[in-house]
Amino acid sequence: MMAIQLWWLLALPIFFALGWVAARIDIRQLLRESRALPRSYFRGLNFLLNEQPDKAIEAFLEAAKVDPETVELHYALGSLFRRRGETDRAIRVHQNLVEREGLKDEQRLTALAELGQDYLKAGLLDRAEDIFVKLRATTRGEEALKALLEIYQQEQEWQQAITIAQAMPDHADHLWQTAIAEFHCEIASGEILHGRLVEAKQHLDAALAANRKCVRATILVGELAVGEGRPGDAIEIWTRIEQQNPAYLALVADKLMAAYRQTDQASHGCQVLRGYLDRHPSLDLLDAAFAAELERAGPDAAVVLVRDELRRNPTLLALDKFLEAQVLVAAPERRGDLEMVKNLIHSHTRRVARYRCGQCGFKARQFHWRCPACGGWETYPPRRTEEFDLEP
Repeated sequence: MMAIQLWWLLALPIFFALGWVAARIDIRQLLRESRALPRSYFRGLNFLLNEQPDKAIEAFLEAAKVDPETVELHYALGSLFRRRGETDRAIRVHQNLVEREGLKDEQRLTALAELGQDYLKAGLLDRAEDIFVKLRATTRGEEALKALLEIYQQEQEWQQAITIAQAMPDHADHLWQTAIAEFHCEIASGEILHGRLVEAKQHLDAALAANRKCVRATILVGELAVGEGRPGDAIEIWTRIEQQNPAYLALVADKLMAAYRQTDQASHGCQVLRGYLDRHPSLDLLDAAFAAELERAGPDAAVVLVRDELRRNPTLLALDKFLEAQVLVAAPERRGDLEMVKNLIHSHTRRVARYRCGQCGFKARQFHWRCPACGGWETYPPRRTEEFDLEP
């Protein structure tokens, strides 16, 4: 035991000395490499760290003149130009790299991928597509697939978007199944517009096969049933939405009520909407239930409905609807004052009544299946912002 301890005591200084020598060698190598770089390169890095991209570009341009062979420097320059919106300059930088002789294969692929991103940012989608199609069979294949998917969505080439999404390495994930189902819905909407209903049904079946919870496909299938004179079937189809995602019932509430009227079941339709409102309260469902109750039973019943909902979920939007109901039943001498208060509340609620993307926070007056800002599919919950703002 004493021999082992003595050996360790002797070995420790040796290990320390070896580590010190190795560190000194690494430091000397680092110093030699850093001295080889122009001073403007480090100035550029400093400007980048301090979020001064304009000055960073000037410094990197100066460094590139001193050492034009520094490939990484040109990558940095091109990316900075693209971030600033100077896509023409970014394109020139990356084109020069692609055409440079003696460049390693991986470096050329990187330059080509950067050039594709430049074209994409500049809106030159055909050129960007050509580049990323070439990159699919390379080590940049996954990056190329994502870029191609973005291109085909911008061009509304939905069938090609489906093909690319199915080629993704993780295409079985929920994210891609949601997108694929939405692509089929986009195609189906176009087929319906042109009267090709058989093709539309095929794509809606494919959407539900990709994502059985695709509410948009269910809504469109119900609309097709109504168009074919089958409102009863449409009712049965739309009621499935409660199992798919009850938050989306508000999007179909008016359509559902219209189908109940066509089948002479308006009273039952009102009961169904009130049941939805009790189980899945939302402001849009309240709008639909209020209109249905007003038509079926008159203003007094509509006032009771809105008053009960306002007590359960006190929001300005519900108050706006309550005041609307109160105006309908108020005595003539009180109607003017109520109208004035209602108009004041309504003008404010119009500013807060927005749908908000759960991915990027972008707000819009109307509901979108795809966010206009970040491009995410089904990222807009069909609930208006005041409802979220009141949640704990």
